[in-house]
Amino acid sequence: MKPARHKERLIALIGLAVLLFSPPLILVFDRYRPDGISALPIYLFLAWGAVILLMAWLMERPTHDESCEDDAR
Repeated sequence: MKPARHKERLIALIGLAVLLFSPPLILVFDRYRPDGISALPIYLFLAWGAVILLMAWLMERPTHDESCEDDAR
């Protein structure tokens, strides 16, 4: 992946994280279900895990320069 695209994807991931943890979206999940359990902790945990997994996936993918170095070996 080209470094410019890598940077763009990381910026997009930050934008996604800001959107996922924005107060209007969090308020949607801050409601009690009929069984008395709030969905907010589940939503926060899953959103946080998704952001971390996406960040790890983006950071571990080889860039274009790294893949060329591996081919030369």
